[in-house]
Amino acid sequence: MSAPTRRPRVVAMGGGRGLTATLRAARRYAAHTTAIVATADDSGSTGRLRSALRIPAPGDLRRCLAALAGAEEEPLGQAMEYRFGGTDVEGHALGNLLLAGLTAVTGDFLTATDSTAALLGLDPERGRVVPATVEPVDLSAVTSDGTRVSGQYAISKTAGILRVALDPPGVKAPDGLARAIHAADQVVLGPGSVYTSILAAALVDDLHTALASTRAQRVYVCNLEPEVAETQGYDVAAHVDALRAHGVEPDLVLVHDGGPLPTGYVGVPVVHADLARSDPPHGTAHDSAKLAAALAAVLA
Repeated sequence: MSAPTRRPRVVAMGGGRGLTATLRAARRYAAHTTAIVATADDSGSTGRLRSALRIPAPGDLRRCLAALAGAEEEPLGQAMEYRFGGTDVEGHALGNLLLAGLTAVTGDFLTATDSTAALLGLDPERGRVVPATVEPVDLSAVTSDGTRVSGQYAISKTAGILRVALDPPGVKAPDGLARAIHAADQVVLGPGSVYTSILAAALVDDLHTALASTRAQRVYVCNLEPEVAETQGYDVAAHVDALRAHGVEPDLVLVHDGGPLPTGYVGVPVVHADLARSDPPHGTAHDSAKLAAALAAVLA
């Protein structure tokens, strides 16, 4: 197939380290990238700041800002990941504290995110990192045996998840995010935890509606392997079925070729490609260069 005549506009949605891989990939082939980041995390430094200050979760935003800015190897990007020890702020990442402090000073979590992006040198003409909602939100789940589980961290350690939902219901995304989904050429979901990262962002009401109606190509990047508890025993089809059960329908699924996940019956085109890092310490991580080539190819 011939290469695209122009660089695409991309929206990447999810959270955690999987979304950072997609953002590094998007830097290679996209004209503009909007990262929509889940903010329901309630663990670690993020959880402590959420509880104390009643702000959305800053942790995944911190990572995504550095990734999309290309600043992860720069001193400031590395400092964002620095965790204090032996002090009153022990365990907190500097980037989390920066986002919390900027929110306190400006009175607005979105302004704090944009200010951090500018500090890291992210060109707004090339991309933007935006929280899926600026309202504090939690995740809840119901398992197949009717058990109810509250909190993203607890859900990530739970098997047999049937449904997840945002609490409170009806939270809204920042202005412009739904328009970004409609204006995109490609929407990339994942890689990352289906329930606690992708759906934690995609279930925000206006984003959910935009995902259902956009003409953009919706690509689900499947994890390289099942996660202990949350998706233990899932094949590729089960991952996609989990999205469908929540009204999120991908047009195409991208899967690592030769990985441990059986495919099953997916119901939409599945593209197999070499997507994994080859160096042993990171063997279960997506390679951003390979992911960029695959995502650009499926648009061609």
